[in-house]
Amino acid sequence: MSDQSSRRALLAGAVCIAGLAGCARYDTSNGGLAGGAPLAQGGGAPAAQGNGAPSPAAGPVPPAGSARPEVLASTADIPVGGGKILTDKKVVITQPRAGSFDAFSAVCTHQGCIVGTVSGGTINCPCHGSKFSITDGSVVNGPATTGLAPVNIQLRGTSIVPA
Repeated sequence: MSDQSSRRALLAGAVCIAGLAGCARYDTSNGGLAGGAPLAQGGGAPAAQGNGAPSPAAGPVPPAGSARPEVLASTADIPVGGGKILTDKKVVITQPRAGSFDAFSAVCTHQGCIVGTVSGGTINCPCHGSKFSITDGSVVNGPATTGLAPVNIQLRGTSIVPA
């Protein structure tokens, strides 16, 4: 492989990773759109245009016959007020309120341990006791000083998939 091809492959990978680093949110009050903060009460965006097609903000729709995105979890797997840790994916998905799903890196920002539990409104690291909010990934209890990085997700029916 040439140096130029290697640089292109590296750049393409960086762009893909950068795309995953945005805010992760699925909320029934915002029409199921991932990537933005929840809308104000009663200000939900429509999930589809008048013709039943997905809205442009919902992201690209794969062409007919193309592979479907990998399913991370079912909505039924994520308890309200809790979450599920996908250790192999290094992702934690939470449901702080009924119908509102968030996803974050499961890698603790203190020393890189994988978080171990989700309970009592926090994502908990077993290594040194750091706790993070299930709502926004922010630090609730140190020693970590930086919150968990958000991961983009979206809802496809009852499946939670990468955005």
